[in-house]
Amino acid sequence: MTVETTPARAPEEILPSFVAGSWWTPEQPEKMADIRDAATGDLVCRVSTSGLETSRAVDFARNEGQRALGELTFHQRALRLKQLALHLGENKELLYELSDKTGATRKDHLVDVDGGIGTLFAYSSKARKELPNSNVIIDGDVEQLSRDGSFIGEHIYTRLTGAAVQINAFNFPVWGMLEKLAPSLIAGVPTIVKPASQTAYVTEACVRLMVDSGLLPEGSLQLISGSARDLLDHLDYRDHVAFTGSAGTAQLLRAHPNVQYEGVRFTAETDSLNSAILAPDAGPGTPEFEAFIKAVVQEMTVKAGQKCTAIRRTIVPSEHVDAVVEALRGRVEARAVLGDPRDARTTVGALASKDQQTEVSHAVQRLMDAGGEVCFGGPDASTGSADADAGAFYPVTTLKFNNARTPEVHQVEAFGPVTSVLGYTDIDDAVELAALGGGSLVATVCTHDPLIAAEFVRGIGSHHGRVHLLDRDDAKTSTGHGSPLPHLVHGGPGRAGGGEELGGMRGVKHHMQRTAIQGTPDLLTGITGVWHRGAAARTATTEAVAEGKATHPFRKSLSELRIGDQFASGLREVRLADIDAFAESTGDTFYAHTNEEAATANPFFPRRVAHGYLLVSWAAGLFVEPAPGPVLANTGLENLSFITPVTYDDSIRVTLTAKQITPRETDDYGEVRWDTVLHNQHDEIVATYDVLTRVAKETPAWV
Repeated sequence: MTVETTPARAPEEILPSFVAGSWWTPEQPEKMADIRDAATGDLVCRVSTSGLETSRAVDFARNEGQRALGELTFHQRALRLKQLALHLGENKELLYELSDKTGATRKDHLVDVDGGIGTLFAYSSKARKELPNSNVIIDGDVEQLSRDGSFIGEHIYTRLTGAAVQINAFNFPVWGMLEKLAPSLIAGVPTIVKPASQTAYVTEACVRLMVDSGLLPEGSLQLISGSARDLLDHLDYRDHVAFTGSAGTAQLLRAHPNVQYEGVRFTAETDSLNSAILAPDAGPGTPEFEAFIKAVVQEMTVKAGQKCTAIRRTIVPSEHVDAVVEALRGRVEARAVLGDPRDARTTVGALASKDQQTEVSHAVQRLMDAGGEVCFGGPDASTGSADADAGAFYPVTTLKFNNARTPEVHQVEAFGPVTSVLGYTDIDDAVELAALGGGSLVATVCTHDPLIAAEFVRGIGSHHGRVHLLDRDDAKTSTGHGSPLPHLVHGGPGRAGGGEELGGMRGVKHHMQRTAIQGTPDLLTGITGVWHRGAAARTATTEAVAEGKATHPFRKSLSELRIGDQFASGLREVRLADIDAFAESTGDTFYAHTNEEAATANPFFPRRVAHGYLLVSWAAGLFVEPAPGPVLANTGLENLSFITPVTYDDSIRVTLTAKQITPRETDDYGEVRWDTVLHNQHDEIVATYDVLTRVAKETPAWV
């Protein structure tokens, strides 16, 4: 479904919120803030939440949102994400047009709008691949708590029963929301979005598109367009707050009594003086040097440097400081065109607001007062055709410091197109300079030497949430220094906030509670939907199947198969001739299988033994039902462990149990995981593993 326009709204109108299932604006606002076009200064809209009862949003999330999301499984919620991503992709031009007003260029839209949509796709795909089609995630292996196996324990994740509150920064009005919505929605926790006012009109349009799509379960998404100062007053240990913004605001929120004493889960992604380090082997003339310059300029200019991951400190060997500055100057002069983002010639847009322009100016002045020398750009530089009086423009700026340990360069963040070049003497010195940032989201290390890379990562790893390694081989394929990916953790220690976002299913688990459960195999099977050894099973033996008294589990479609359906084979004897034949046909002539004297001398073997893979192959022959049926394919084998050696004249048997059944939402088949155990004639366990198959939901007509 393509939406061609948003509701007509005059600039003087108040941006609506979406609370308790309906759009809301104040009737008689006491306070309003004017939001202006970053490039022209024209009024875009006004924001106010005077009279908004934030408690209504929290109650609606805990009740209606929790109920509606709880009716869906992980896979069903993940599929909704994919559908939302497709819907937003069909309407992203509308978001682009609004984002123009924030000062963002078309290239910037790819980072924010397309990046947010891509995150929805990535989480949808990963969740359907990595999570069960249920509402419980098992964490780790079963712990045996009794000798006879009647009392066991394990850890599980279940969703929080409150709301996921996200308080976002101004620089990514789409991605900033969607990268938090994706994991919370999959977890099954409803979201309340509080965007920064400067760019809230873009977030509002994105929320409206999602609401109008009809894809969101009732109460799963709400929006507060403006101040939400008392929101935390209504939260408790059931709720999760994810904040992105300044370290100062994060500290204020952390000090809230409900965070301090009522157990509100609070994570923050805050200021970060990220660095890019040019290694000693990557000097001028190397491919790494060229890649390094490109990376630094890109991070200075994308979103006009308004990125929490932007490179603020460019750390290079002291002898290359001037060469780096000149290379940066040349690339900026050739490629950085400051102007209105609606002008096709523009490559660097405006800052998000006049307030941001003032803050960047003040920060650069503080760096200059501390000894920073402006190499190019700076407060006195021309902004070309860009009107710095009407719009929030600031020139691309590079400074350098004679004293690389000047405190201000490691403490003052100019949140715009600004970087400072610092010289180092050796690797230890570079590591210390990077660490002076007090904890960062990301650092780039540019080197082609694996040993140098290892030394840097050992030194700076604990100070960073992510380390981006750049060289000639990945320069073209790298997603870049400043691009958080849904697959990897986004966050960092110390000044960066100490939190973690994204990281694949790690991000989902932030919205869940890990609980240890203890009980019988039957009870834990009932809780998790995964069969545990020792739980009840419905066994079909080889003899019973042959006599028509039982149905082989492989003859059952997903609609018929149940957790605990089991097949138990008879014994098969292992002969010395079988071992020799397998060795000859495969080429696996390891001495334990072919040399009696050497095998007997080995303390692990009684004499020559059967190949483990021979036993696994025989096990398949013992449990497979060969005629066409609902089992469509064997897709893998996991967690294989060989426990007891098998020698000739021994026998083996196999027990196969339906352990986990995962129907696919969009296909006519699903995955079945089979618990597989091999025993010898003495009932000793020989091997254990999981067999993975695809099974039709209904028996195919061609069977």
